[in-house]
Amino acid sequence: MERFELNGVALLCPKEQLTDKIRGKLASGEYEGSEARAVLMRLKAGQRVLELGAGLGYIGALAARIVGAQNVTSVEANPDMLAAIRANYALNGVAGIDLRHGAVVGPAYEGQTLAFACAKQFWASRIAAFEDRRARVVEVPVLRIGALLADVAPQFVIMDIEGAEQYLFASQWPRSVRQVVIELHPKQYESAKVIKEIVDMLSRSGLTYDPVASRGTLLALRRV
Repeated sequence: MERFELNGVALLCPKEQLTDKIRGKLASGEYEGSEARAVLMRLKAGQRVLELGAGLGYIGALAARIVGAQNVTSVEANPDMLAAIRANYALNGVAGIDLRHGAVVGPAYEGQTLAFACAKQFWASRIAAFEDRRARVVEVPVLRIGALLADVAPQFVIMDIEGAEQYLFASQWPRSVRQVVIELHPKQYESAKVIKEIVDMLSRSGLTYDPVASRGTLLALRRV
């Protein structure tokens, strides 16, 4: 593994997961830079955090430094990354983060497992589609968004799940949620209307656009 440090968080990354591009981002501090900026700007001590898409464990570890590991729940669908995430949590003294394995789905999904395409590089892994037929596809457990929000009762939700966010906004979110930070993936959406549907549902849930925490494809909304 190669070791990097971002915002005081030490990260180990398996060499087989590294490309020159991602190594450069990790070395320069650009890796998940917009997400980290939003967490440092908006997350407050005492809040509960739900992270969808743990990646290397960076954002979860960063959040745990603010609110404590006991207040962070991270979800990761890619089974190949679980050991690295746990190692990074332990390295940063936040092994108490609640790490759950599964793919988050909306209320319309009927199965108990889901086909997930594990790419050679972890950041490209996603819910399997027809074009992923050459990737290694595995079945992973599903976690329904409504049950997850009810169980964790987070005030702060942050997600980077490679397009699967389009399925999570069919129903209003609970009033306990104070801030939502979403990495959007427009090229993977089934409809050009998806972003409008996400924003409209969060607006109906009492959240409004946060222009200060938003940046590029990172969309932030907060309760005011």
